[in-house]
Amino acid sequence: MRVHLCVVGRLRAGPERDLIDDYLKRFDRTGRAMALGPVTVHEVEDRKGGGMAAEADLLRRALPSGAKICVLDERGRVMSSPEFSDTLARLRDEGAPDLAFVIGGADGIDPALRAQADMALSFGAMVWPHMLVRVMLAEQLYRAASILAGSPYHRV
Repeated sequence: MRVHLCVVGRLRAGPERDLIDDYLKRFDRTGRAMALGPVTVHEVEDRKGGGMAAEADLLRRALPSGAKICVLDERGRVMSSPEFSDTLARLRDEGAPDLAFVIGGADGIDPALRAQADMALSFGAMVWPHMLVRVMLAEQLYRAASILAGSPYHRV
């Protein structure tokens, strides 16, 4: 199952970029044997200032056809890391060819796009900067693959 990060904003060089690149590389290596990955990052940017609706249109164009869609949203489901890994495995085993994670911009995700999603995931009740959400998602993808591989990276 291919994984896509469809995100608003362009990430420049720096510590967040280094962390994301490292975790996604680890995920690709670990997940490959379990039919997870590769990860493709699709960055979109609304240069005209059209707000959430314009961002949603750009994000929709970045979504692979037929992909399962998971929005990152504070109203989403809070999962443990093992639950997240089980969710990835279930989607893969059900035959989903693509899974797209959607991270909105500063104002969040347009309600219409949120309503189209197959699921919503939350990293807690706090609001996180979208660049940090990318880092946390990349790490959790790697952690999920490690759990499924039986690696000691995730400790209970």
